Amino acid sequence: MKVAAAPDTPQSTWAETLSVYLRPRVLIVMFLGFSSGLPLALSGSTLQVWAAESGVNLRTIGLFAIVGTPYTIKFLWAPLVDALDVPVLSRLLGRRRGWLVFSQILLMIAIVLLALCDPKLGPGLVIAAALMVATASATQDIVIDAFRVESLPENEQAAGMASYVAAYRVANLLSTAGALYIVTGFETGLGFPRSAAWTAGYIAMALFVVIGLGAAILATEPEKSAAVLAEHARHAGESRLARVIATARAALADFLLRDMAVVVLAFVVLFKLTDALAGAMTAAFVIDLGFSRIDYANIIKGVGFAATLIGGFAGGYVARAYPLVTSLWIGGILQAAANFAFTWQAVVGKDVWWLTFAISIENFTSAIGTVIFVGYLSALCKNPLHTATQFALLTALSAVGRTYLSASAGYVAEAAGWAWFFAICAFAGIPGLLLLAWLQLRGHFEALKKPSAA
Repeated sequence: MKVAAAPDTPQSTWAETLSVYLRPRVLIVMFLGFSSGLPLALSGSTLQVWAAESGVNLRTIGLFAIVGTPYTIKFLWAPLVDALDVPVLSRLLGRRRGWLVFSQILLMIAIVLLALCDPKLGPGLVIAAALMVATASATQDIVIDAFRVESLPENEQAAGMASYVAAYRVANLLSTAGALYIVTGFETGLGFPRSAAWTAGYIAMALFVVIGLGAAILATEPEKSAAVLAEHARHAGESRLARVIATARAALADFLLRDMAVVVLAFVVLFKLTDALAGAMTAAFVIDLGFSRIDYANIIKGVGFAATLIGGFAGGYVARAYPLVTSLWIGGILQAAANFAFTWQAVVGKDVWWLTFAISIENFTSAIGTVIFVGYLSALCKNPLHTATQFALLTALSAVGRTYLSASAGYVAEAAGWAWFFAICAFAGIPGLLLLAWLQLRGHFEALKKPSAA
């Protein structure tokens, strides 16, 4: 009897894994991922192209880097999303959906305002408008993360994140290469002046936010919101500032008072360090080997893009098929080992086929690790009173490796040489894996399976 039943198990697993991506909650998260991935380039790389074509000097274009600040400090206003409700919208749509629609409407307005600016005539206004886009976008990200964590049951979290990442990447491609094609179409195809073509292109980008807006309206409010609304009603007489401060303090206390909180925070910082170090120098490495920027761009936007999408869904499968701690081991080892492909690239030199393989395997394994890791971060945020605040703080901590710890990567590469540098990047995954082993031995992952006391 046991022998006969065995062949059906993989088929059942595959069927369940594929069907989960078609569940309404997961599809909603996918469309929200598209809305999240759209604005980043509009206030970043695409805006820089517009400014350069408009004749803005390089010093001023360099100042555009400050536009990314809201994404880094978004945890500062995340307590607003947890503590307060949006007038009218929250009453009509619910706590999370009200904030979703509010942030998306603000995002559309900000993109249109940016579209009406002229980088050459008013670069200061362009920076101000781009900051509005980034702030609205960062707020939308805060709400989407909280909505995803609260809406999806544990067995759908990884699938939801995989769908989210795939849609995010597609939208990001649309707002970079796609936006440039649209602007070119307005200019050469319809005869618009260049400035008007850029304005029309950005307005077209604003209209794409409707995809996420429609998803927010069609979604159902997370069941956990009912208990939170009751909690909000008990504190209705308090000032809004007091409620926000109390929420921020409670969110920190709720996390820091957990067992092994410091080790957990260190693990959050170090798990993706192997990726952060390598990613900081990969482009420079490729150019130093003698490849052209077009060679690199074609691989990144082509095979690399496909590898990222496939890796995201593979990460969703791994997370669904195995326990969380096992999935983290798989993702952590794969993303670290992938660096050895670049070590061999340094040995063989300018070999386009091996570069294609190296970038593909790095993107594939990095996506697996990212989906599983975000699933872990989601598991840490179980209290619906603090989901937005805690998730924003955790994602900010996870960016420490990419933003600060990887700053020395150039010095390491120069001192060690490219082959040893990428080997060092692989070994940089070991501290995170050691912390993972410690957390596993101390029962951390068993504790995560227990329901929240909130």
